[in-house]
Amino acid sequence: MVANNKSDRTAILNAIRQHEVSDVELPDLNADWIEYDSPLEQFVQSLESVGGRVVRLESLDQLGQELEKLDSFATAKVRCSLVAGQGSPTFELNQVDDPHDLEDIDFALLSAELGVAENGAVWMTDDGVRHRAVFFIAQHLGVLLSASQIVSNLHQAYQRLESSTAFGLFMSGPSKTADIEQSLVIGAHGARSLTLFLLP
Repeated sequence: MVANNKSDRTAILNAIRQHEVSDVELPDLNADWIEYDSPLEQFVQSLESVGGRVVRLESLDQLGQELEKLDSFATAKVRCSLVAGQGSPTFELNQVDDPHDLEDIDFALLSAELGVAENGAVWMTDDGVRHRAVFFIAQHLGVLLSASQIVSNLHQAYQRLESSTAFGLFMSGPSKTADIEQSLVIGAHGARSLTLFLLP
């Protein structure tokens, strides 16, 4: 039935409201989820398999030097950084009023709270971030993560996040799609590259 006037729409909505859905028990999450002997090495492998790049740092002092080696950073005219004292930002993100003004960001340096070995995803939140758009609008992303914050699977990750109330997202590698002819395209509708800087 096609709703072509107000009475049809009302009839459809009323029919939906009258339909009772039975309660379904939540699944039991106490299972033997995947575990890795080396979550760190699996994380690196997973992230690189989805188009990301990993640079291992000996200390935070090395970050600036490694950033300069990236063409995406060295040639960036507009940079922002959410890592204090790092990334040579050309403007202060939290002083921007309109997120539409972020459309020209070439490189954004972000920090992640944890990483997931099974899929190479990192968890980032908007804690202290005025505009969430920065996670998606920059041409290239650099992400800082401590190796000690890598877990084997998403179940372990969510256990750590149970008390988190901030907006957050799991991001695995740069933007990509394989919808067209099952051909993987990197940078389809978001960041064209993601380089993860791994602290010991």
